Amino acid sequence: MAEMKLHGFWFSPFTLRVVWTLKLKGIPYENIEEDRFNKSPQLLEYNPVHKKIPVLVHDGKPICESMVIVEYIDEIWPHNPLLPSDPYQRALARFWVRYADDMVSSIGPLFTSTNDEERQKAIEKIWEHLRVVEDQGLGDQKKFFGGDIINIVDIAFGSMCKFLLDIEIMFGVKILEAEKFPHLHSWFENFKHVQVIEENLPSHEKTAAFIKLLREKLVGSS
Repeated sequence: MAEMKLHGFWFSPFTLRVVWTLKLKGIPYENIEEDRFNKSPQLLEYNPVHKKIPVLVHDGKPICESMVIVEYIDEIWPHNPLLPSDPYQRALARFWVRYADDMVSSIGPLFTSTNDEERQKAIEKIWEHLRVVEDQGLGDQKKFFGGDIINIVDIAFGSMCKFLLDIEIMFGVKILEAEKFPHLHSWFENFKHVQVIEENLPSHEKTAAFIKLLREKLVGSS
């Protein structure tokens, strides 16, 4: 097998997407832990455009952007497929992946909020986003977005929901409420207890502590 290296941050929801994909596929790789505040020359060389993680280096060739990497892995190693084989279902999956990425713009204001009013407004915007997924993305009988098995949409939303739960702990608020979003809450319970996912989930306490430090640096420098 060609050499595989992953440049990432342990706490990053985007790095988690790639880790989960590699683990679900059973693909060995070398993990290269980057410093969020002091990125390596290799990372800057591999991703000169955005200078961000994750970057997967496959046989010396870098691939950037988390969901681009996930699709690349799925195409090169087609066992345990994450993208549906049907073109229409594949298009739908890509739509919901894009919607999951759009959540970043909703989460950002909550992450940098400095008072209760700002925080509540940010939470309500996130709720609007989650309501669409609850009503349109998940049916009553769905265990995962892929039906009975994890697919690419689960990977995308799973990383975002993990980040939301870490923020809940940090701020002492509730966002992904079972009463408000029963389908999403049930889905995430199913998702996080899949063995591969569970074994590669950083603890909420550890992640929340780091996010708090990161937030203090960002808010303090603004």
